Amino acid sequence: MMWRMLWRSIDRFSLQYFKYIINELRMIKVVDKHNRELVVDLLQSIVEIVTYGDRHDPSIFEYFMEYQVLAEFVRVLEISRNSRIEAPLLQYLSIMIQNMDSDQAIYYCLSNNYINSLITHQFEFDGGDLAPYYVSFLRAVSGKINKDTLCLLVKVHEDVVVSFPLYSEALKFAYHGEKMIQTAIRALTLNIYNVSDDTVHQFITSPPVSEYFSDLVLSLRRQCFHLDDLVNAAEETCTQETRKELLQETDKIVDDLYYFKDILCIGESRLSKIVTQNIVSLLLFPILLPLLQLIQRRGTCLSAITSLYVVSRLLQVVEGKKIVNIVASAILYPYMSSSMRNATEGATTNGISQANSLANQVHEMEEMLCPEPECAENFKRTYLLRNLSEYMPSNSHIVSFHCDDMHKERSGILSYIFSDNHSLILASLMLLLVLAESKDLDYHLAAMIGFPQTKTKMQKTSDFSVSMEVDGSIFGRHMPQILNALLKVLASQPPLSVLIQWHTGWFLRKLLVFQEKKLNGHDFHLFNTSYEQSRECLRKELDGCWFDYIPETLRNEWASCKKALEESSQLKDSFFALELACHQNTHSGITASALAWQAWLMQSRFSSLAISGRTYTSDLSSASFGSEVALGSGIPCKISFSKVGMRDIYVIPVARGISGKLLLVEKHPLHSKRGLVIAIAPLAGLRPKIDESHPTWLHLWIREFEPRFDASKTRDHHSNTSNPEADGRWTLGFPNAVACEAARLLVLEETSKQRSSVESLLSPLLQDSS
Repeated sequence: MMWRMLWRSIDRFSLQYFKYIINELRMIKVVDKHNRELVVDLLQSIVEIVTYGDRHDPSIFEYFMEYQVLAEFVRVLEISRNSRIEAPLLQYLSIMIQNMDSDQAIYYCLSNNYINSLITHQFEFDGGDLAPYYVSFLRAVSGKINKDTLCLLVKVHEDVVVSFPLYSEALKFAYHGEKMIQTAIRALTLNIYNVSDDTVHQFITSPPVSEYFSDLVLSLRRQCFHLDDLVNAAEETCTQETRKELLQETDKIVDDLYYFKDILCIGESRLSKIVTQNIVSLLLFPILLPLLQLIQRRGTCLSAITSLYVVSRLLQVVEGKKIVNIVASAILYPYMSSSMRNATEGATTNGISQANSLANQVHEMEEMLCPEPECAENFKRTYLLRNLSEYMPSNSHIVSFHCDDMHKERSGILSYIFSDNHSLILASLMLLLVLAESKDLDYHLAAMIGFPQTKTKMQKTSDFSVSMEVDGSIFGRHMPQILNALLKVLASQPPLSVLIQWHTGWFLRKLLVFQEKKLNGHDFHLFNTSYEQSRECLRKELDGCWFDYIPETLRNEWASCKKALEESSQLKDSFFALELACHQNTHSGITASALAWQAWLMQSRFSSLAISGRTYTSDLSSASFGSEVALGSGIPCKISFSKVGMRDIYVIPVARGISGKLLLVEKHPLHSKRGLVIAIAPLAGLRPKIDESHPTWLHLWIREFEPRFDASKTRDHHSNTSNPEADGRWTLGFPNAVACEAARLLVLEETSKQRSSVESLLSPLLQDSS
């Protein structure tokens, strides 16, 4: 041991010391708890020297290769006896592999089957913390593979990969309980998928290895059912904890969707096909078909709101031409037969083109769901598109047979758009919007939706398509009913939650711009009703403790609000649909900022406030803590502070425009008519009240200057009781009851001035809708 320390002190990165370390490791015949620390130290030194030699001393790495040092790591594992040497050994190997730069070093480490021997070693993962080290080692290896080195890790027989330990062993941890391990495995698989090796891709996409992809989709489907359970529970009792659980579960689902997206973005045809096929057959259609009432619903189906969310989120994240058009074809199924009939009866080139396009979408669904002929026949007989065959071109794979299904006026997606459930209305409209805005959507299918985003696309194709969009599309045909449904949501009594009002107003604005018409009759009455409701809510807010911040909130928030209104991508995260399901019966806790949003969405007169160019601040006076001010009309009184005791002061309420302050001023020691500000409170929310038992005491509630829009705290200011820990309170003592009453009236007078200034500024929002 002493000699070993001497070597360290001489040159621990020399070739001589490296040889010495290797010899010491070779002398180890068994690894147990007695020599474990020595072996760990030797392994660490080897890794440090090899990493150094790879970059600075070729002779060190040449010795590493010549004397098969990597084999010593394999041997140490084999001779260890309950020594817990595995974790540090894997850790040091990971560090060494990650830090290798030269192609020669990487090629050597992956050759001679040493890495495969380490990967396939029979580690004991039950209990303990070995799994993270093992997975980290696998990931480090995967980060060094390329088209030239991948072949070193696979076993090939007659040009066919028959074994790939790195991939196969990694998949055993695909559903590990620790999120970091799951993430590492997904990074590892993507590293492998990104290597353009035909034989490996064939191995990965062939059974039984390919079952990984179906297992992934089935796992995602189970998560969707768990999410559905949370949504159903939240409809009964909605709490902050419930929303947190919903967010966590949706985050897991979105993570899985992004993983699918990453795989599809690789662009390898076999990978894309098998992933898309599993997504469509095991997730999309089991959700879509019951949702659209194309097959009978069973007790194991997701609720409609969860189904709409999952499909929308999948389209937003995964995208892809095949998936987008398959979903659109399924949703538009009730309208496809009549559209194809119109197209073929038109006997025009455009009509035939549209019929062929729709037929291709049908064929795409066939191939995705059932690649085998017998499966395809069952699909045609059981699920979709039974009555389209007579309108198909002669080369279509769909055969003709009788269909007894009659599609009602409000079937499929329309059953949710015209639902009495406000969450379903908005969630189904969001799904159509996501489809319509997709760059991958077939323009003939886009014509059937007819959303504003598709109009330019239609105009670039043909006059026939434009005509079909306006007259025969979902929004072209049902626009009056859809507008009316949205207006009913806005005019609901009592008013629905801010979240529902916000998204409803957003959709309404988009549709009104698309329609290019004004409201009339009953719709105009509903529109005015919703405006009046928001106006009354705003008036009530003017009586609250934060009324002074309403103008500033409107001005500051308008920029982001306008951006959200103009850019649909601001609302592309359809998590709001689940929130609506939880909060649709919640009416309390509406804050000034949120109420302002309601007002914006109900009418257009707010724009004068937002663009007037006037600048308002919360403080127009120059007084601040320590300022010297004139005592003026200040009323003398006393106040007791916990740390400094009783103080003789003057109380001065000051209103300047929409700003208001209450100043506590102590007389200046040298100037009888001036004083120093020792405390400041917002004028709004003071609620001055004379103590019933002590008519010379004036109680004032003190709120914060900067609003946090905490619903519970805001409600406390309106209630008869208040939490003394949450709200501050000053008690001022006056010489007599007359002075106390005078101070109370002065505070109320200045507060009234401030409120009048706010009301004057908000007059465009508060005037009668007539």
